[in-house]
Amino acid sequence: MHVFHALVAAHIATGATGALAFWVPVIGRKGGVNHKRWGRIFTYAMLATGSFAVCMSVLTLVDPMATHPHLEGMFDAVFIRAIFGWLMLHMGILTINLAWYGFLCVRNKRVRDANRTPLNLALQGVLLVAALNCALQGWLSGQYLLIGLSLVGIATAWTNLHYLYRAKPGVLDWLKEHIKALVGAGISVYTAFLAFGSVRLLPELALNPLMWAVPLVTGVSMIIFHQRKVTKQLRARRDAGLGVAA
Repeated sequence: MHVFHALVAAHIATGATGALAFWVPVIGRKGGVNHKRWGRIFTYAMLATGSFAVCMSVLTLVDPMATHPHLEGMFDAVFIRAIFGWLMLHMGILTINLAWYGFLCVRNKRVRDANRTPLNLALQGVLLVAALNCALQGWLSGQYLLIGLSLVGIATAWTNLHYLYRAKPGVLDWLKEHIKALVGAGISVYTAFLAFGSVRLLPELALNPLMWAVPLVTGVSMIIFHQRKVTKQLRARRDAGLGVAA
């Protein structure tokens, strides 16, 4: 399983890079040189991290005990397939989806229809299938955490498609989608470190809801904060324009 270990190392390296790069665009001046440079680094790191996660999940589904011998005696093959196979597959696809979608939103800005590329649309379908399968596997294995987390993938695919096909998107809706997607990708990398990493280091915390809830709540709060900030800025511009017109 040298290939699997190499994938784990690459996954950790790119994930750590993304986890660090994530904060520069979030905290720094928006639209500046550093925002763009580190935003690209974060995007590329997330695409790589998600791809490695998908590869790791496939190998786990093929041979769960050989890929995770350190968990033998603590968890059975059904559990390992559920968490490190189906759930990781879903999370990997979710990360790729969010990173690519967020990148397209900021690249094309108000030209919303340019985001309807075959690849981007396919990613929405693949994510939806992966999320539904994750929920099914959670039900079959009795790991209901998978059902809860599958809702994140379903909501992501639905909201992405809603924006891509809604009749009249708002002037700054592209920016809100950009924030949603890339902060969401950031949530996924921190969730992976806290949740999947805890299984390796502290197996008794594997299904502790806090390991999944802390990054999720933090990320959603950040998305709401930044989206409300964008809305306030847009409202202020409109009010200023009305004042000048009057």
